[in-house]
Amino acid sequence: MATKSTASIDAPASPNYTGPFIIVTALFFIFGFITNLNMALVPHLRAVFDLPYGLAMLAESAFFLAYFVFAGATAKLIEAIGYKKTMVVSLFIQVAGALMFIPAAKYTNFPLFLTASFVIGAGVTALQTSANPYISILGPEKSAPVRLNLAQAANSIGGTIAPLIAGAFILTDPAKLISKAGIADTVRVPYLLIAGGLLILGLAVAFLHLPHITSTQQFRPAREGDPILSRSIWAYKHTVLGALGIFFYVGVEVGLASIMVNYFKQQGIPSSSEASSLIALYWFGALVGRLLGAWLVSLIPSGRLLGIFGFAATALVLTSMVTSGHIAIWALILCGFFNSIMFPNIFTLGIVGLGPLTSKGSGLIMTAVVGGAVVPFLFGALADKVGIQHAFVLPMICYLYIAYYGLIGSKPTRTVA
Repeated sequence: MATKSTASIDAPASPNYTGPFIIVTALFFIFGFITNLNMALVPHLRAVFDLPYGLAMLAESAFFLAYFVFAGATAKLIEAIGYKKTMVVSLFIQVAGALMFIPAAKYTNFPLFLTASFVIGAGVTALQTSANPYISILGPEKSAPVRLNLAQAANSIGGTIAPLIAGAFILTDPAKLISKAGIADTVRVPYLLIAGGLLILGLAVAFLHLPHITSTQQFRPAREGDPILSRSIWAYKHTVLGALGIFFYVGVEVGLASIMVNYFKQQGIPSSSEASSLIALYWFGALVGRLLGAWLVSLIPSGRLLGIFGFAATALVLTSMVTSGHIAIWALILCGFFNSIMFPNIFTLGIVGLGPLTSKGSGLIMTAVVGGAVVPFLFGALADKVGIQHAFVLPMICYLYIAYYGLIGSKPTRTVA
């Protein structure tokens, strides 16, 4: 009887999943674009304010610190107002953050830039925390890695375009920035246009139909008073280790991308804009990898695939560490391809078997994106002391942990029954 009832509930909703999947996948493009555009601020602010690598990386730290502050709160917000309304709120927060770049540019004030990065990061946090599990649970759990890899491909498209936009409109040669007020002309207009686009998108999503994930009992958020809410998410080892995997993954991906402009110039690339164009290839590699990854996870268990990619990325960083010139440059660019499947695979492995605790697991995992604040800062500080190439030992440690998680740490020892 129960089986018949479940089928009758699920059947009408299934045909509607393609539309919602496309809509939410478009949001992945947005936060991929904004996140990577923010990375372009690191070499720009370093040139404008004459900062060492460690302090310049604070632009990334401010952005990703928002994940630590707001990811847990977003999980509660999802339970209170649902996935769709949380996505809309997140877009409006990003509008506010983008607008804050205008006074930051006008007054060429470094703390204002950090504040604007933090606010827009808060909006991206809410969008990621709601969109990732929504994509994951928008259909059978078995095919969740495929859906999330495809959605992350849209993220990579946005990420690939962002460095090109940065190179064309934001990253100018230091000679053109003799007057610090010149920064207004390179930052103000792009972020004003971004704010306008996000406002339109937020209004559009608000009026679109996205199904409530209450038709799938397995993933339905627990109601108040449900005994399952007394369980601590920290009791699920594969989720906790997955959060640490996300910490290292985001940290290494952001750290490498943020330092590439300066590193590539050390290796013989003549200008910041040309170096930024090469970074677009790093993100394009992630796009190719995610498209292939959606196929590969149907052939290779996601944990094993994660382990293989983790070891491959480690080897590439080591190659860049011990070589120079074009070999060193292309070794780092190729890391983008092997980064590709890491986030979606770590995320889906981390929420396996959580059922009604999925939103809590998502909140914990997304909190760990604060690795994008911590690891790049440590990477930059280490580069200031020993040079960029010697500092590559830190990214290698991150990739080795990711390989460990895929092969060993991701195996659940407890699930929600």
